[in-house]
Amino acid sequence: MLAAAQRERELRAQTYREKALKIYPWICGRCGREFTGKKLRDLTVHHKDHNHENNPPDGSNWELLCLYCHDNEHDRQSVADAYGELKPGEPQKGIATSNPFAALGALLEKKK
Repeated sequence: MLAAAQRERELRAQTYREKALKIYPWICGRCGREFTGKKLRDLTVHHKDHNHENNPPDGSNWELLCLYCHDNEHDRQSVADAYGELKPGEPQKGIATSNPFAALGALLEKKK
């Protein structure tokens, strides 16, 4: 059952990858590297909304990214997810509340 699901996912990925490669130039959308020949396998399809089920026929949810930029994009997204989404005016969570230099002025005055 797991193998069948994985095979189906790979087939679906090939389908939207084929479409994306027909729609877009073979250039990484982030770093601008061009891909041809055997190197084309290093160009991946990134889902802008991170939903692999959202594959509109016009390709509006896709962008071609090289392996490195694709990994970077997902790393950035996971960091953003870890911190949560801030609303305007909302204080950021996890900010340090201590001030290590609070008494520095008094210490410097004592030394004079």
